[in-house]
Amino acid sequence: MRKEVDLDEALEIANKWLINDPDQTTKVETEKLISDGDIQLIQRFTNCLVFGTAGMRGVRGAGPMRMNRVMVRVVATAIAQELLSDNERDEPPLVVVGYDARHKSQIFAQDTVRVLAAHGVSSLIFPRPAPTPVLAYTSLSKKAKAGIMVTASHNPAEDSGYKVYWEDGAQIVSPIDLKIAQRIDFKNPPSEEALADYEDANILKDDNGSIQKYVDFASSSVSPESKREIKQIYTPLHGVGKEVFVDVFQKAGFENPTVVKSQAEPDPDFPTVSFPNPEEEGALDLAIELAVEKNADLVLANDPDADRLAVVVNHKDNWCRLNGNEIGVLLAEHILSRGQGEDRLVVTTVVSSRLLSKIADFHKVKYAETLTGFKWIVRPGLEDKNFRFVFGYEEALGFALGDSVRDKDGITSALAFAELAAELKAEDKTVMDLLDELWNRHGVHKTALFTKRLDAETDISADFMSPWRTSPPERIGEFVVIESIDLLTPESGLPATDALVFNILNGRIVIRPSGTEPMVKAYVEVTESVINGDIRSAERSADHKIEDLLHGVSNLFHVEKN
Repeated sequence: MRKEVDLDEALEIANKWLINDPDQTTKVETEKLISDGDIQLIQRFTNCLVFGTAGMRGVRGAGPMRMNRVMVRVVATAIAQELLSDNERDEPPLVVVGYDARHKSQIFAQDTVRVLAAHGVSSLIFPRPAPTPVLAYTSLSKKAKAGIMVTASHNPAEDSGYKVYWEDGAQIVSPIDLKIAQRIDFKNPPSEEALADYEDANILKDDNGSIQKYVDFASSSVSPESKREIKQIYTPLHGVGKEVFVDVFQKAGFENPTVVKSQAEPDPDFPTVSFPNPEEEGALDLAIELAVEKNADLVLANDPDADRLAVVVNHKDNWCRLNGNEIGVLLAEHILSRGQGEDRLVVTTVVSSRLLSKIADFHKVKYAETLTGFKWIVRPGLEDKNFRFVFGYEEALGFALGDSVRDKDGITSALAFAELAAELKAEDKTVMDLLDELWNRHGVHKTALFTKRLDAETDISADFMSPWRTSPPERIGEFVVIESIDLLTPESGLPATDALVFNILNGRIVIRPSGTEPMVKAYVEVTESVINGDIRSAERSADHKIEDLLHGVSNLFHVEKN
């Protein structure tokens, strides 16, 4: 009986979507789902994509469990309603809307502004695909009530996404995300007639002015006195970064980077990579090949929406790929060594290296640690005006310099890294030499990530996290667990989240479920003191400990869970 009720409900909703769907491809898909009338119809039309973590992402397709034009209109309606419920001004609230170069992104953005206009909300829409940092910068600089970026960042080619910022210029957090989610009425999608015409007076068309203002801002973020002589290879990984990236570097006085030709232009199918994420094995192979050919100093790479930065450096003819923690601490040292003031604030996350805290202590500045994600990283600077946010990073290649872009920015961070590399090159050094100096000062810090993909039916919290909460492991590998911290409890000092921290002598392990996949992630770190300046010996010892720790973490997941 329950299945019949579910099927009847799914048919009712699916027919409403069919009537109101302007996209012929998804209409045909919906018609087939209705015709088949099986479990797929129920799964697609009796629930919707989760709206949270600053927005939503999903595979393109028909129904509220996929990304499509009807779903975008439903979500835009909820955002418009929330904006108007909180609007105390006489003039309509302003929303800045941008989009990447994925399939359907532009039409999703246009549908968004048409929905907003129909509700009396003004919007400024970009004239072409642009990097996410440009949207974040523009939204804040124009004092917009909200910003919407249609992007799936570095997700697979079949995905689309919708990222939302609020009036503080940062990604939405609770309670705003919950309020919008509660307004999402996927069972009653808006009709085409309910949308405003694209020429409506409330829809403002940007003429590239916002993009140019970002270029002006970003290019001025480095010191006019710093060195500029550095030879770079750049890849946007088929994303939207190239034009803005090159303009910023050129205006800042750097030699034009050599761009990987086969990855230079936006291509929503990402043909040269299996996965458009610069962290993925093989994603930077073409860039490194070109760097060897050109005898370059650096490889700089953005992900498809240009909010992340990956770096590979030529050090004594060896190409060294830096992880997010290494890039983060190098940028932090560069920024803190050039500025002044104990009111400066640097921020990272509980899964990142603790080396940043030691660098902050050395420079006598404020340090803060947050949950993962830039919606949290920017919060300490917003919540305590006694401190100036000068730098924040997360280990997943996200970096923010200053307070003008309240999200990760792969372009200004690339410029700052090139400035650092050029300064060191003038001294016949590379960033690897600076990393050695940091290790010599604070100890060698090594980090690694262990991931365990699980069956989709696995209840990660019940099968893994809960047993470890009630009975924390006493040892992980050869390391004794000296403290266990449950981030679901108020004692952690952070917003409650499903994660566990196991502190060991000179290291820690943080375990948390992935927010988007049936996967558990374990972030491990060990430190090793440098004795008599012997950095390489300390590094070998740290590498050995990391291997043992990863083996110990792996063994945790081999235990049968009830």
